Parts: sequence; structure tokens; C-alpha cells
Amino acid sequence: MKKRKGIITVAIDSPAAAGAGTQAKLISENYNLFYLDTGKIYRYIGKLKLNNKEKFSYNFVKKKINSIKLVYLKNKSLLSDEVALSASKIAIDRNIRNIVHKFQQKCAYNPPKRFRGSVLDGRDIITVQVKDAMFKFYITAKLNVRAKRRFEEYQKLNKKITYNEVYKSLKNRDKSDRNRKYGALKKTKDSILINTTKLSKKACFKKIKAIMDKKLNY
Repeated sequence: MKKRKGIITVAIDSPAAAGAGTQAKLISENYNLFYLDTGKIYRYIGKLKLNNKEKFSYNFVKKKINSIKLVYLKNKSLLSDEVALSASKIAIDRNIRNIVHKFQQKCAYNPPKRFRGSVLDGRDIITVQVKDAMFKFYITAKLNVRAKRRFEEYQKLNKKITYNEVYKSLKNRDKSDRNRKYGALKKTKDSILINTTKLSKKACFKKIKAIMDKKLNY
């Protein structure tokens, strides 16, 4: 694949609800980088499967991904539990992952020309998708802190769920992400660990910005 030269590439891996998405957006805005929330792609495919059970096939997914408009990934219906469950089942399919992999690499290495580069966050961005990224961050936080954050998000959405249910769900998600056969979540030696347990969004971004500015000679 042909890669656009001289661009900034940022790869972020993290467990669920660690704040990676928030930081990726802040990085994107500050450095004018194209942002892709890779987890939303699997949710999008998960929803496709729920709505197109008879037509659903690898070719069907390929066509849909090749013609996807990124605004589709902002649809709130992708946040439903039903879609999340469908996405988690799809994400372990190697053929689906290969289709998504090609799309993600295109976004990472050939972002629209108005952007100076790209920032991708997910579970296997550093280990699989963008192995040679200029910046590699592994963002994490303690499970109870992540559960509290996710629970508060759900409360704002008026979702009826208890903190214990959220905690248990995240714990199971962590286990699944770390033990799956393809694209398992793990920290690499060359990625920078950012623990957000005791950091505010602003403090966390300040830390990341200092690292990036130093390398970019800002």
C-alpha cells in the first residue's frame, strides 16, 4: 500500500473506558489529524448484521466498508447493548478483521489531504494496524475508575444500569480483549504508558502534548 509521506501518525491502544477516545479527539483537534475510532467500525458492522441477516456476507461487508461515510460512525444507535454484543462476536472473525484492517490502514497512511496525519485508537492499533506509528500510546486506568466513568456516561444517557453491572461488563470485556485469538490487547515495549486513573482529561492531554511537541520540535 502506498503511504503518504511526511505525515504524523498516532496509534493508541487501551482497555474500554480508559479515556483513549477523548485523548484521541484532543490530539486530532490540536494537531489537525484525521481521527478514526476503530471500535465504531465493528459496531457499524455489528449493526449491519442485525439489520441485514439474509444479505450479510464478507462481500457485503467489504462493499459497505469501502463506501462508508464517517458520519455513520457517529450514529447513537451504535451505542446500544444489542449492537455492542453483535460487534463483539464479529470482532473475533479473522475475515472481518482483514477487511477492517485494510480500511484502517488507508485511514492511517492516506488520510484526506487537509489533515497533517492521523490518529487511531482501539485495541490492536499499535500491535497490528499501525506498527510503525510515529507516536504510540497505551492508555489505561484502574478497572473501578473506568467503571465509574462508564456508569456516569450511561446515567447521562438515562440508561437503566447499575454500577456493579457496568463493572462486571468491563471486567468481562477486558478478559475478552486480552485473550482473543486475533488482535489481542497488550502493551508493547515501544509504547508510552499513560495511566489516567488520577489524571483529569486536561492533565492527561498536557502530558501527551509535551511528549509529541518534543519530538515534533514545537
